[in-house]
Amino acid sequence: MTRRKVLVVEDDPAIRRGLCDSLTFAGYAVLECADGLEARRLAVTAELDLVLLDLVLPGASGLEILADLRKSRPTLPVIMVTARGAEEDRVRGLKQGADDYVVKPFSSSELLARVEAVLRRSAERPIDVHTLAEGGRTIDLERREVVLAGGERRLLSEREVDILRYLATSNGRAVTREEMLTRVWGIDTRGLATRTIDMHIARLREKLGEDPDAARIVVTVRSKGYMLGVTVVIATP
Repeated sequence: MTRRKVLVVEDDPAIRRGLCDSLTFAGYAVLECADGLEARRLAVTAELDLVLLDLVLPGASGLEILADLRKSRPTLPVIMVTARGAEEDRVRGLKQGADDYVVKPFSSSELLARVEAVLRRSAERPIDVHTLAEGGRTIDLERREVVLAGGERRLLSEREVDILRYLATSNGRAVTREEMLTRVWGIDTRGLATRTIDMHIARLREKLGEDPDAARIVVTVRSKGYMLGVTVVIATP
């Protein structure tokens, strides 16, 4: 089974080591970072299931990183981790979209319980992407149809909508074929060929009226996978 991946952003080496050790022992795959600028890059580009984010960091604050995440990856769970216990700091983080807030010092058992609870809630909450638009084309994910620039309507399969929705909620980063099989198809990719992804993408592009060599909605990222094009406008409630 693919292990869930957590990014730990904490500039205190001892606390960061403790967080990483606890998560690793609990079975999570862990990325770690001590600098706000590097964390900003990893948070929006790496394949992640959750971010543990300190509030005070060199380079960029935790709240700045959180604001970036809520624009580029609105459904990625984030737990703020900080030594600041003031109510206004907790409220500020939660209002900006943090899923939970842990105040140092805390026990590893409490942290792991919160991580598990947030991941459980995030898996259950709906992904609220309604439409995608690009170059005169509109894709209605609820109605499962694309309206081309000339007005022609084409129906999309449920799997094609799932692919577009996952790319939209992973906006700003490349999604590997293995990740798509795991998250969209829900299967373990060990020992499996991933050619099925390319075949589905080819059929989806045909329905979207896309030239595979100049695709603007589902873009190929060489040696990585696929991502949503930068010109696509995502509409949420």
